[in-house]
Amino acid sequence: MRTLAVATALTLTLTASPASAATTPYLPRPTGHSPVGVTALSFKDTSRADPWVPAVPYRELMVSLFYPATSANGPKKQYMTPLESQLNLERQNIPGLPLDVFSTVRTNAVVDAHPAGWWHSLPLVVLSPGWTQPRATLTALAEDLASRGYAVAAIDHTYENRATTFPDGHVTGCAACEVDDQPGFWEKFAQVRTRDTSFVLDELLRSQWGALIDPQRIGMTGHSAGGAVTTQAMLADRRIRAGADLDGSVHVPIPASGLSRPFMFVGSMDNYTPGAPGPYDDWETDWTHLTGWKRWIMVSGTVHSSFTDLGVLAAQLGVDIGDSIDPYRALTVTRNYVSAFFDQHLRCRPQPLLAAPSPAYPEVTFIG
Repeated sequence: MRTLAVATALTLTLTASPASAATTPYLPRPTGHSPVGVTALSFKDTSRADPWVPAVPYRELMVSLFYPATSANGPKKQYMTPLESQLNLERQNIPGLPLDVFSTVRTNAVVDAHPAGWWHSLPLVVLSPGWTQPRATLTALAEDLASRGYAVAAIDHTYENRATTFPDGHVTGCAACEVDDQPGFWEKFAQVRTRDTSFVLDELLRSQWGALIDPQRIGMTGHSAGGAVTTQAMLADRRIRAGADLDGSVHVPIPASGLSRPFMFVGSMDNYTPGAPGPYDDWETDWTHLTGWKRWIMVSGTVHSSFTDLGVLAAQLGVDIGDSIDPYRALTVTRNYVSAFFDQHLRCRPQPLLAAPSPAYPEVTFIG
């Protein structure tokens, strides 16, 4: 199962070379025309107790909101705190890799930069990270979308990852990890993330940021379990007009009644044989229940984490995750196809890149 067995490239016990580990890691620059700003938002849903820790009488969530900014000057976003980095890496046991290394990653988004845009001008894309993964792992995609004129809300789903830090300094861990082997877990997981997503949309649209966001142009994507749950979020909330799944196993299938809004699958060609048993059987089933515009592409040479920041960061740190594609190329493919998808379906700009295989991307195979 892609959401568990390879939840991160760094689940492998590998060795980082001392020279590589000493290098300051960084995220490649966004490719759009706008500088990028980012702000951290804390939301509290008092209408429900936390589903994973019922003793907490509310559901609190952290969101990073990325957006086009008027200036690239100012302090850049910290990728993770040292404690977040430690809690995400200490289980991986990678010799030679400092546990605080993710706290040193150089990003491109300016903290609390002045936003660019006008009244309800920005389409919004919601990002949901993989199981046990923090929202930080989708930063390179978020920065790129923001540089192209999108608002991007990356959600940390509390108690579903190793560490989430809140403004008052308290840090939550992965309480849900203690019950992920119980019957019905993935159904509950989908319900929780679906409700989280709708709540974040409610809060964003009623906040000061809602003045910039176009509520008629909202999309969603995510990696691994966060990508897979996108269909369920779309079925529950019609405000989400288009969605994409980046290499996520589907534990809760689309019902026979179908999903009629645009959807795209993006996965690893090396692990797929059409019609044969394998890790993408669930996609073949869901494909038949997608009744609107749909696209299914696979990228040769990639592994599960190639579609997140971890591909390029692992390469910089000397960690071999088993990919055969250049990790920067994998990030380029991910950024360009995801942005083309949302440009076509949220901005109504036809994208030749989605119409047919492109000679500029020979590693991309169209399945459907």
